[in-house]
Amino acid sequence: MSFTDINSGRDTTVESSSSAVSWGPIIAGSVTAAAASVLLTLLGSGLGLTIVSPWASQSASLTTFAVSTAIWLILIQWLSSGLGGYLTGRLRTKWTGVHTNEVYFRDTAHGFIAWALATLFVAALLGSAVTSTISTGVKAASSVVSGTANATASAAGAAANDTSVSYFVDSLLRPATPANATSPDSASQAAGEVSRILLNAATTGTLPPDDRNYLDQVVASRTGLSEADAKARVDAVLARADEAKKAAAEAADKARKAGATAAFMAAFSLLIGAFIASVAAALGGHHRDTDEETNLAATNKAYK
Repeated sequence: MSFTDINSGRDTTVESSSSAVSWGPIIAGSVTAAAASVLLTLLGSGLGLTIVSPWASQSASLTTFAVSTAIWLILIQWLSSGLGGYLTGRLRTKWTGVHTNEVYFRDTAHGFIAWALATLFVAALLGSAVTSTISTGVKAASSVVSGTANATASAAGAAANDTSVSYFVDSLLRPATPANATSPDSASQAAGEVSRILLNAATTGTLPPDDRNYLDQVVASRTGLSEADAKARVDAVLARADEAKKAAAEAADKARKAGATAAFMAAFSLLIGAFIASVAAALGGHHRDTDEETNLAATNKAYK
C-alpha cells in the first residue's frame, strides 16, 4: 500500500507484515500430489506387469514397455500435479490489498512450490519402494529382450579374468600335432583349450592365424573329418558365433536406447507436472476468490 508523505511529497510504500507464501496450502497440496503419484504409480506398475511374460513370444518388446511407461508417467504427473496444485490454490486464504496480477503470480508460484515439494518427497521417502516395485516389471521385460546380451557380457567378463593366463599357458604347451596328445583326459583338455581360444577371440575381437590353424587341426583330429571338412565346420561355427555376438550387441543397443527414451520422457513428464501444478493453483485461487466474492455479495444482498 502506498500513500503520499505530506511533508516531503514523496510516495511511501508500507509492506505487509504477513508473508506472501502460505505454507499450509502448499504442504497440503504437495502431500495430496505425492499420495496421488504413489497410488497411480503402483496402479501403472500393476497394469504394466500384465504385458510381461517369461515367454519371449508372448511379451511386449522393451521399446513398447518403455513407451507405455513414459506415457503413464506423463498421465501420473498430469493428474497428481493438477490435483495438488488446485488444492494449493483453493485452500489459501484471500490476499487483501493485492493487485490481481500479483495474486495470479502468487498462486502460480504456490502451485510450483507444491509440485517441487511433492517431487522431493516422493523421491526421498517413497522412491525406493516404488522403484523396487516398478523394477520388477522392467527387469522382466529387459531380460526377455536383452537376455542374450546380458548373458554374453557376463560370460565374457568372467572369462576375461579366469582364462587369460590359461590361454597363454596353452599357447606355450600346445603340442605340434593334436593327435600326439597322450593324456587320458586329453579330450576334456582339448575342449577346455578350444573354449579358451574362442573366449580370447571374443574378448579381443580377433582370432590369430595360429589359433585358427590349431582349431582346424583339433577338430580334424577329434572328429575324424578331413582337413577341408574340419575347416568348413570351424568356419560355420565362427560365423554363428559372430551372428550371435552381433545380435547381442543389437539387443543391448535397443535396451540402451529404450532406457534413454524412458529417462527423457520421465524428465519431460516432470516439466509437464510443474506446468500443470502452476496453472491448476492459479485456477484454484481464482475459483476461491470468485466464490468468496459471490458469497459475500449474496450475504450483503440478503441483509439489505
